[in-house]
Amino acid sequence: MQKAAGAPEVTRIIDTSRVAFPLRWELSLAPLVRFWTERFAGDQGPTRALLGHIKGEIERYPELTGAISDCGTLSDCGVLGTHRDLLDLLMAVVFAPAAFELEYAAALVPFQLRSFYATDPARRFLLDDEGYLKGRVNLDGNVIDAARIFTAYKLILQRIYKLDVEAELPIIITVPDPDTGLDRHFKAAFDYRFIDVVPVGEPPALSDDALRGMRATLLDQEQLLATLPPDKFLFRGFALFRAADVTEQEVLSSIKRDLIDRESIVSTAKFQKLQTKVRTLLRRPEVNLGLAALAGDEVLFINYGADKKLNCIFADSAHRKTSEFAGTIYERAVRERVPVFIDDLAVKPDRMPIEDESLQAGIRNIVVAPLIYQDTVIGTLGLKSPNVGDVDSGHLPLLGEVLPLFAMAVQRSVEELDNRIQAFIKAKATAIHPSVDWRFRQAALRTMDRRRAGGLDVHLDMEPIVFSDVYPLYALSDIRSSSTLRAEAIQADLRSQLQIAHDVVQAAHAAKALPALHELIYRIGQYRTAIEGGLNTGDEVGVIAFLRKEVEALFGHLETFGPTVRDRVEAYRAALDSRIGVVYVERRRFEESVAQLSDALSAYIDLEEGAAQEMYPHYFEKQQTDGVDYQIYVGASLKEDGAWDPIYLKNLRIWQLMVTCGAARRAHQLRDTLPLPLETTHLILLQHTPLSIRFRFDEKRFDVDGAYDIRYAIVKKRIDKALINNTTERLTQPGKIAIVYSQPSEAQEYRRYLDYLQSLGYLKPGIEDVELEELQGVHGLRALRVAVDLTRPEIDQPRALSELAQRAG
Repeated sequence: MQKAAGAPEVTRIIDTSRVAFPLRWELSLAPLVRFWTERFAGDQGPTRALLGHIKGEIERYPELTGAISDCGTLSDCGVLGTHRDLLDLLMAVVFAPAAFELEYAAALVPFQLRSFYATDPARRFLLDDEGYLKGRVNLDGNVIDAARIFTAYKLILQRIYKLDVEAELPIIITVPDPDTGLDRHFKAAFDYRFIDVVPVGEPPALSDDALRGMRATLLDQEQLLATLPPDKFLFRGFALFRAADVTEQEVLSSIKRDLIDRESIVSTAKFQKLQTKVRTLLRRPEVNLGLAALAGDEVLFINYGADKKLNCIFADSAHRKTSEFAGTIYERAVRERVPVFIDDLAVKPDRMPIEDESLQAGIRNIVVAPLIYQDTVIGTLGLKSPNVGDVDSGHLPLLGEVLPLFAMAVQRSVEELDNRIQAFIKAKATAIHPSVDWRFRQAALRTMDRRRAGGLDVHLDMEPIVFSDVYPLYALSDIRSSSTLRAEAIQADLRSQLQIAHDVVQAAHAAKALPALHELIYRIGQYRTAIEGGLNTGDEVGVIAFLRKEVEALFGHLETFGPTVRDRVEAYRAALDSRIGVVYVERRRFEESVAQLSDALSAYIDLEEGAAQEMYPHYFEKQQTDGVDYQIYVGASLKEDGAWDPIYLKNLRIWQLMVTCGAARRAHQLRDTLPLPLETTHLILLQHTPLSIRFRFDEKRFDVDGAYDIRYAIVKKRIDKALINNTTERLTQPGKIAIVYSQPSEAQEYRRYLDYLQSLGYLKPGIEDVELEELQGVHGLRALRVAVDLTRPEIDQPRALSELAQRAG
């Protein structure tokens, strides 16, 4: 393995030249020798000979149980180095020989974190050349310094004053692996059994209350030093240090903490740190991390170290079509929902172009794992390495720990991207029908990519949104003579208000015969006569202005003419609508009736349209005014995956006829319950030739695209007022459906549908085929006209669309 470049310099955990230890200490093997003589005294087994040998050596070299002060380095430790064999023998009860090559352990000078004896792994990872513990710790340097004082006084209280104090600091030491440069994490543990606490003179006396108070002052260094002066105690012996490799646990915990942060996979620096931690977890320094999200027919893919400028990991990533991944390990991982391991890409048979790209980039080992969120595959996590077999199935348990975490992080970024895309789309196109949302997402992503790549203006226009070869279906349920009925309602309210105004002025003239009042009565009469003759443009505004300026302005004075006039004025005011200040009786009846009828038809169409969407997704837009009209576009280009069959068009055409029958029956049932009975007419416009539609960003709506297709739009706007040729009869009639067409083949197809619906009881027998008068700019139109059987309950029982298609076929 190649050592990772740029690894941080590792320093000693404590710089003893900077931080002095205030208590007295001396390195000695006396506690260890005592352990041997006490522990194995009286043994008759093999240790008896060892114990005799040790006693003999100690008698020959008594300096080993005294203070040892000339320990230079681990390889040259003064008197201990001279008697290395004896030291190994003594340490055998502390460091098991069988684990010497495996255990991270050392014997330390008291409170100096400096070793004079250590196992090979400890030397390799945790000690510098002079034997000092090295690495980064999870605690502040001041805390480590204070911990030495705390530990020393804890030993004083335990050994001298018999006060039990249980407290340990969790210390994690982080050092780079000398081979890979990747961090290794070790949990440190210290053992002080071979340190004697020796009083110097008589130890300070402490009462029971003072001893109990010491628990509360253990962290107060000044109080400790004052209560138990450091010159009153000597620490003799050595400490034991052991470390356990907790790299996996620490890295997993760290990754979990990082991925909680919403910016964990947003900023380049944080993403690279995540990659480093994944490398550490797997102990593979050359593995590269990649993430991808699935978005419709696109894969939003990012490699580690990508330059993420837009605060979303996928907003400025590479976007590729899902079709490009067909047959690859990526597609397999998503389909099978399990990680896929490729030891050597070079020997993989049937490589796809995307896999060849990786091979050409020097990648040999690949792992692709699905990211699953709420039981849905939302993306993939990829690991790539230039080394064959670098990551294999043995790493699966570790991957299993982090995949759900990355899935949540990717889902969060996808949601943030969705919010940004929706904001971008709404700025350009307001609300978008769900069936075409995928196309606007594509356009928004591409526009944001172009903006990022070229540093372009934030107002860069979105690319054109055009759908080619789509089939239109248009239908209209209109309130018959709504314009005439509205005018009649306005006329009736104006007549009523003029009459009440006349009564006020007439009563005032009767009380006080002023010529000006008589002239005002005459003018009111002129307005009434004009209104009776018909309502012209501007009449409503003119009448209301006259009444307010010429009549109502006098009421304050006229009320002084007596109680009769005052009563008439109150009656006038009571007749006015409090919100708009005019008589609004007939208009309210008309508008409430229109609203109830239009709302009922709109709700019915929405309900049925939801079922039609399940049959096959299509674009749908609806307008509600004096009635309801809706437009459907359907075709392969409107569907993200392009899947299409003409059977879906046939189903929608039958569905449209059925829904129009249902709308006619509901309007008929509702008619007599309305404040003002209203009749409705129903029309369908046929267009069998596919056309193109374009989204008009200025109007924020779809419209037909191209000169040829514009004829359809013209017909749609003018057809509802069409007459049958050479007659004054309107094509649309209450209780009937008019189906306008221009090609004989269209009529032939719809005759089959009508015959079918007649057999089901939706329509009455008989089909009219009429020619329409020429419309402005449009000629040659004909229509089929059929009567809906408004009494048949079958219309209220929708049948399965699949059944209808089979029977219509």
